Amino acid sequence: MTLKRAQLITLLLLFFSIASFFISLNSGSVHISLEQTTMIILHHSNSWRANVLWDVRFPRLVAAFVAGGLLALSGSLLQVLLRNPLADPYILGISGGAAFFNLVAMVLGFSMSFSNMFACIGSLISMLIVFLLALKQKQWSSQGLLLIGVMIAASWGALISSVLSISSTDNLRNLLYWLMGDLSYAQWPYIAAAVLIVGLLLSILLAKSLNVLILGELRANTLGVNTQRLQIKLYFLSALLTACAVTVAGPIGFVGLIVPHILRLLGIHDHRFLLPSSVLLGGSLLMLADTIARTLFAPVQLPVGIITTLIGVPVFLILLQRKSPT
Repeated sequence: MTLKRAQLITLLLLFFSIASFFISLNSGSVHISLEQTTMIILHHSNSWRANVLWDVRFPRLVAAFVAGGLLALSGSLLQVLLRNPLADPYILGISGGAAFFNLVAMVLGFSMSFSNMFACIGSLISMLIVFLLALKQKQWSSQGLLLIGVMIAASWGALISSVLSISSTDNLRNLLYWLMGDLSYAQWPYIAAAVLIVGLLLSILLAKSLNVLILGELRANTLGVNTQRLQIKLYFLSALLTACAVTVAGPIGFVGLIVPHILRLLGIHDHRFLLPSSVLLGGSLLMLADTIARTLFAPVQLPVGIITTLIGVPVFLILLQRKSPT
């Protein structure tokens, strides 16, 4: 792919993100036209429509874009780190730690803010466990890291099942909604947005090294890349991105898995363009998926994770029929 074509696709994805945002902003159980939305934004109206836009839809859409961008960026980095096209942001057990600590906080009756803080702590603990085990066992390789991550994820899964089994009926619905990925209680994601911006900038700085690492560790070492140091950076960066995404929206599947595949299918392999394109496409897809989740059976809202799974499974099966290098 030529440089100009990669730039063009990235630019088109930027316009797609903007279009997706306004489509989602105007969609919902209460219809607000594009003209009314424009008037509210320009003139700072105090009408009930303005309250719906500013207090409900706007923060939810920003949260959806940030969470989708975090997951897609994390998935792109992990697929290089593990050199596995099936790697996604949850494969190393980071989301399991977040989910367990969040569920414990919800069962104990803590507020959403405290629950998110617990989820972040759980993610960091899981991240450190995997990292320390990999170093202790001298398994700091893509295969060793993957095996340890899968085992840690399974352990968290057992603990989560235990929490669900002893939870009261009143809490069970909220717990299950969160586990399926839910943006119903989304607030302005200030910290997550900052992490996304900083994470994207750091990732772009590593883009040239990623282009070499994807060719294999041996070749990357030959070309002067310190692969172990780069892999450690990728691990902590992708884990932090995943942790922030989980605190915003819970464990949402398939976004981090299919977005890099779609972009590579379009011919974008240079990480200088793949990484920002992943953020744009991942954020757009999650905004549109959340719009479907809250409008399909309005006023009843579905967990957005259900929509991403229903969309992601057939899309991924189609992508599997096409050969796309990792």
